[in-house]
Amino acid sequence: MSRVGVEESLTDVKSALQEKGYDVVDLHSMNDAQNCDCCVVTGQDQNVMGMTSDVPDASVIQAKGMTAQDVLQEVEERLDRTS
Repeated sequence: MSRVGVEESLTDVKSALQEKGYDVVDLHSMNDAQNCDCCVVTGQDQNVMGMTSDVPDASVIQAKGMTAQDVLQEVEERLDRTS
């Protein structure tokens, strides 16, 4: 299954992804994002971790204003496109 990096504060998103069988890792820094197929950030401090420009192999989803189910659907769509 795909590996998804999720910002620590998004616990509901982490739970939803884990329930679907995704390998979820906490994002503390850019190093954590390197082996992820997709990253989910809050979007509160846009580009705070430099992810939107420094993670070329992974999709970055800004979860601001989205429910956990919205994020899950977006992750599934993006990973489907890259498969």
